[in-house]
Amino acid sequence: MVCRHCVNALADLLREAGLHARRVDIGSAEIEEESLDETTAARLDSLLADAGFERITDADTRLIDTVKRTIIDHVHEQPDCTRTLSSCLESHIGMPYDTISRVFSQKEGRTIERFFIAQKIERVKELLAYNELTLNEIAYQTGYSSVAHLSRQFKQITGMSPSEYRSGSHPRKAINEV
Repeated sequence: MVCRHCVNALADLLREAGLHARRVDIGSAEIEEESLDETTAARLDSLLADAGFERITDADTRLIDTVKRTIIDHVHEQPDCTRTLSSCLESHIGMPYDTISRVFSQKEGRTIERFFIAQKIERVKELLAYNELTLNEIAYQTGYSSVAHLSRQFKQITGMSPSEYRSGSHPRKAINEV
């Protein structure tokens, strides 16, 4: 789950499954029921799957989900954050970065850094599409040290320069598909 619409959809699905939500947030929900019987769990899993969601039942998958949500928040909601990504992850998750990184790489098949860069590039695409900011302003807002660095990384990932991207119409990926 990566947006408020997903939160509302999950709350509706929980109600439809006959469950009572204490709290529904981006990426998680807390229900009043202490445990789920097999029938209720199967119904919930089916409803979630139909909506493009799934329950996270193991610790590693929960960690990966938390890492992704933290990075998405870092890129899209906290552009002025001056802390390093590793320190943000450590403080948010409460684990050493090397452990977080190892589990993420093993489960995802790519590094945290690659996921972070992909999210930044999607944010750049979004800002380019609005056509309201200069490339210099976009570089600053997305944490690039220079327009040259942004342009180099953008071209490496997308195969085109930011200017070429801005002048065409290109489909974007959903944040959770990056």
